[in-house]
Amino acid sequence: AIIVYRLPWTWKCSKLLMKFIHAGLNTIAMILAIVSMVAVFEFHNAKNIPNMYSLHSWIGLTAVIFYSLQLFLGFAVFLLPFAPAHLRVALMPIHVYSGLTIFATVIATALMGITEKLIFALKNPAYSASPPEATLVNCLGLLLVIFGSLILWMASRPHWKRPPAENAKILRPTGVTPEGTEVESTMTNSGNADKSDLRSNTEAARKQNIKFDEAGQRSTM
Repeated sequence: AIIVYRLPWTWKCSKLLMKFIHAGLNTIAMILAIVSMVAVFEFHNAKNIPNMYSLHSWIGLTAVIFYSLQLFLGFAVFLLPFAPAHLRVALMPIHVYSGLTIFATVIATALMGITEKLIFALKNPAYSASPPEATLVNCLGLLLVIFGSLILWMASRPHWKRPPAENAKILRPTGVTPEGTEVESTMTNSGNADKSDLRSNTEAARKQNIKFDEAGQRSTM
């Protein structure tokens, strides 16, 4: 969902289509997160394990709450056509920063969760003995870090951004002059007017000098 705008082969697609794909993928992720949390609480209750006591659970629940708020505000501000343009422009940096922060938090939560599970589940041999299960899950953790780093790298590189020209074509209403054209036109017209005034003043001065020369010649004669 994060990199849906960053893939070059999607730049030819309409911005609205990309918005629906972005929102759809985030909605699927939110549904899976809710299903996962219900499963965790039911498992804890069935095994008489206390709920919400570890740092993993605290950060995980915080990430889900903020993710739900991010999804709701994304729908309300950026997908539905009711929010004014200036509000979208003001909230876009916050939306992007919040999305990347939540994504990094989810990666951290997953790493803490698999480590916690290994410590509790591996008894004989213990996690400290590095059994095959521990090696497998540690490799999974490294893959999660690599995956998260690649996504954050793509999301933070300017050359992976959707070209501004495509955004301008979509966002600029029909018949509206691009920004700066009116100013440039005004400056050009002003420059032409100044040049015209300068030519007029020079011509008037030349005619006045001719008159003075003729008057001097007549007085001499």
